[in-house]
Amino acid sequence: MAYQLAQINVARLLAPLDSELLDGFVRSLDPVNASAEAAPGFVWRLKTEDGNATSIVAFEWDVGDAAGIIVNLSVWETIEHLSAWVHDSSHRSVLLQRGKWFERASEATTALWWGGRGTRADDRRGGAKAASTAPVRCWAFGL
Repeated sequence: MAYQLAQINVARLLAPLDSELLDGFVRSLDPVNASAEAAPGFVWRLKTEDGNATSIVAFEWDVGDAAGIIVNLSVWETIEHLSAWVHDSSHRSVLLQRGKWFERASEATTALWWGGRGTRADDRRGGAKAASTAPVRCWAFGL
């Protein structure tokens, strides 16, 4: 079975998405997402009909008075493809500004795992089964 690399990262917002503080981040979403989709080795990303995943409430327990947590989930052919895109100038310039928009994390915010080719990263049943037979199961790290 061939494998593809799934990645997820989460971030706690400093302010609501419609705030002036996050305007630069929100304006960067479409160009950054388009660059990912056009990048070599890109397979799939989680998104709503709006074209991004910012409206997905992944952590309902966090709603309260918090500005919220956003989730990014994508699949790539190889770790080299993902790394090349992450360090690409169009993504990197936004990544370097994350301190203006997101709380500094004290724990891991990113995880990578191998899944079977053709298995969707958001399919718990298929993804878990495929990942359990992958050569490397998971990495987690904070940025």
